[in-house]
Amino acid sequence: MSHAVLALDVQPDRPLILLSNDDGVDARGLAALAATLHGLGTIAVVAPVQEQSAVGHSITIHDPIRAHPWAFEVSEGPIWARAVTGTPADCVKLAAQKLLPRKPDLVVSGINHGPNTAVSVIYSGTVSAATEAAILGVPSFAVSHCSWEADIDFEAAGHYARLVAERILENGLQAGVLLNVNVPDLPMEHIRGVRVTRLARARWEEEFEERRDPFDKPYYWMGGKFINLDDGRDTDLHAIDQGYVSITPIHYDLTAYDHLSRIKDWDWRVEPAKLRSLSDLG
Repeated sequence: MSHAVLALDVQPDRPLILLSNDDGVDARGLAALAATLHGLGTIAVVAPVQEQSAVGHSITIHDPIRAHPWAFEVSEGPIWARAVTGTPADCVKLAAQKLLPRKPDLVVSGINHGPNTAVSVIYSGTVSAATEAAILGVPSFAVSHCSWEADIDFEAAGHYARLVAERILENGLQAGVLLNVNVPDLPMEHIRGVRVTRLARARWEEEFEERRDPFDKPYYWMGGKFINLDDGRDTDLHAIDQGYVSITPIHYDLTAYDHLSRIKDWDWRVEPAKLRSLSDLG
């Protein structure tokens, strides 16, 4: 896609909405998100120049980060955009602190191609873009379409993304909290509504296939399957399975508060003899 320089017209009486993702600046889901949020405020796009799926909350510290003007257009017209040589978290950091004339009023990450449920939020670059916004004090949410098919229709996911954006702009979010939104792979008329959920307990059961390169040196290809360990009816996985949009409030504070007093009660004294043996190792 050719590059173009477009001025960003930020008006003080209109929300500034930053869009990002992990599928890349030219992803169909990002274009669908921009189109569906058109008119809700001033839209700006800052997204990775290449796909950054499953990078989690990684940031770039050993390489320069470059932001290229990008020709980004939806049917409603052109949108100011930058393609960044970094991760989703890099994109939000750079946009909020350098590229935009002021902090955005809302950050939306998506629409991701595939679900981000349960433990997958730990690995998700889509969720991490929204998490970075929350760290910076900006209300945010991540939105994902629960299908891996190449030709998915983003209409329903876009509809609910706009609904969530409107509600956040109206009501705000508690500091440090973001919303993780997953839309089932159903036509708009078959979606049964919205459920506010918790993350299901689940894990990935990985398998590593050993292969050989042309020089007969081993390398490994990761595969596996997703295991749901939770039969609760209040989880994101259950809601999606029942045809509901799942909205889960999450936060980046990983402290297990209910374990603080329990861990404090452990015996943390170190015997002098053990201290001496440790110093001998040095």
